[in-house]
Amino acid sequence: MNTRILLWTVAVFASTAVSGVAQQTAPPAKGDAAAIGRDAYVYGYPLVTMEITRRVMTNAAEPKDNHAPMGQFHHARTYPNASFRDVTAPNADTLYSTAWLDVSKEPYVLSLPDEAGRYFLMPMLDGWTNVFQVPGKRTTGTKAQSYAITGPGWKGDLPAGLVEYKSPTAIVWILGRNYCTGTPEDYKLVHAIQDKYSLVPLSAYGKPYTPPAGNVDSTIDMKTPVRDQVDKMDAGAYFKLLASLMKDNPPAKEDAPIVARMAKIGLVPGQDFDVSKLEPTIAQALAEAPKAGVAAIVAQFKTGPLKVNGWEILTKTGIYGTDYANRALVTAIGLGANRPQDAIYPTSIVDADGQPYSGENKYVMHFAKGQAPPARGFWSLTMYDAQFFFVPNELNKYTVSPRNDLKYEPDGSLDVYIQSESPGADKEANWLPAPKGRFTLMLRLYWPNEKDPSILDDTWSPPAVKRAS
Repeated sequence: MNTRILLWTVAVFASTAVSGVAQQTAPPAKGDAAAIGRDAYVYGYPLVTMEITRRVMTNAAEPKDNHAPMGQFHHARTYPNASFRDVTAPNADTLYSTAWLDVSKEPYVLSLPDEAGRYFLMPMLDGWTNVFQVPGKRTTGTKAQSYAITGPGWKGDLPAGLVEYKSPTAIVWILGRNYCTGTPEDYKLVHAIQDKYSLVPLSAYGKPYTPPAGNVDSTIDMKTPVRDQVDKMDAGAYFKLLASLMKDNPPAKEDAPIVARMAKIGLVPGQDFDVSKLEPTIAQALAEAPKAGVAAIVAQFKTGPLKVNGWEILTKTGIYGTDYANRALVTAIGLGANRPQDAIYPTSIVDADGQPYSGENKYVMHFAKGQAPPARGFWSLTMYDAQFFFVPNELNKYTVSPRNDLKYEPDGSLDVYIQSESPGADKEANWLPAPKGRFTLMLRLYWPNEKDPSILDDTWSPPAVKRAS
């Protein structure tokens, strides 16, 4: 279990907060250098995490086993089962189509087929985890469409019919999702859509193109989770990597104050960072930056999410501006998060009485008439164990959603039964199987309602989960 998820689950949060980013005028004393180092760690955490994730996910000769070379799609063909351990909080609602691009040398062209009204979205993340564009049913519709994804310094003419999406960074992560019911018939339909996705360099657009085989680097750690790899980096290695990444993934204009502060400790975008060349007192101060940075990120959980009815709700995702602490927190607990207009993920580890969930009890989540999750795409309630993995059960059922042909009460209300044993055959459509021990619930709302009722403006909140009498 990774450190971030553990800290979040047990709600052990440090009191350290990320300080402001006002520019300093005097050379940093040891205490000032420590503060700058901490803030620089938090600021750079998304970019460093994205780079390590990219290295791992693209370290493959061909698309296979959730990996694919740079510039190529990997398509998930089925939902993971309870044995899946590659990532925490897996998804059993949408099939992923993911690709990593380097647009520093030339643009890439993404072509999407007609999806015939199916819910899908193709968020594009820059190196800092900002979702800079998100074609999909909500924004661009489901007809065939093509885009040229260009880098921050690219200028030129595009072929007719291509819409330019300019990335602020060289790194681009396409994190596409297609809704799927999980039946053999619907799998087949989604696979046909995925097989028509096209991703080619601009120079190959309109020409026959066979993507080259990827190079497998044996020095890349493919076993240790990415977050643990980032955790293990000392200050010298972390800041050296951050400085080099900022050459092709430049800070935004509004980042100028913190960029100026980082220069005080020798951390300059695109320039080599060598901790051994710093004054000993400065180097010593920076040595504590990873520990202090992690504490600051975890502390952000106190003020970041909205807390209501036992649920933790992050609504500031996908676009972060200068809210570096929130951006780092989302990276730590939900890398690849969508804009809130596309998806909200309320999460709960305690019941209506504030007690941790346990499979020794039976619970009911009651939605009054007209108060089911307000989502124009779809919604689901997912069961995870204490480590954020699916729970084995006799039905191989990990979510409850309208695709289960839910049964409503005569008054129009809806009850979801959360327990380890079946509530009876007549209620199994509404049953979310739980483990015997601790567990976590995650409610997914794709394309939340923009107007009342809406989770986006607090006119709707998830109801508390109550122990059944």
